[in-house]
Amino acid sequence: MNSPALVIPLREKSPEAFRTISEVAVELDVPQHVLRFWETRFSQVKPIKRAGGRRYYRPEDVDLLRGIRALLYGDGYTIKGVQKVLRERGLRHVASLGRGEAATQSFAPADDAPTYARAQIARLEKAIEPEPEEEAASVEPKPEPAFLEERNRVKLEILLAELLVLKDRVGSARSHISL
Repeated sequence: MNSPALVIPLREKSPEAFRTISEVAVELDVPQHVLRFWETRFSQVKPIKRAGGRRYYRPEDVDLLRGIRALLYGDGYTIKGVQKVLRERGLRHVASLGRGEAATQSFAPADDAPTYARAQIARLEKAIEPEPEEEAASVEPKPEPAFLEERNRVKLEILLAELLVLKDRVGSARSHISL
């Protein structure tokens, strides 16, 4: 005979309390295996492991993981890009991103422009047809074909993507100067 399960509401933990991997996974909205994977890629992530290998995350570990998540999922960084940010800006900077104290756009390494932006530029450049050769000027101006309007739109999109990459480079240079 099965008795109905008792549902005991969990009382909210204090901000200084350690968290289990399942609690952190729920809080960051990532699967537990992703957190374990991040431990292998980011040596700075060091939860305390008790007997049986159970992980406990300190509040500063959770802030760091939240910052890593923001860089990977929010800003489109690669694993290598986040590793570079950790190396160059440090653990505190990434943890402050996790706490929402620092703007993530203040540091974007030029060599790690988000992959999707580079792919977008390449795709748009392929979409542009070669310039038609200039014909001898005739007396009557001909109406401009519609594909030229599309071509100009594509060129503008490419310029915008390139400007965003340059903006990241300027932000990176400024952050290095202010250090």
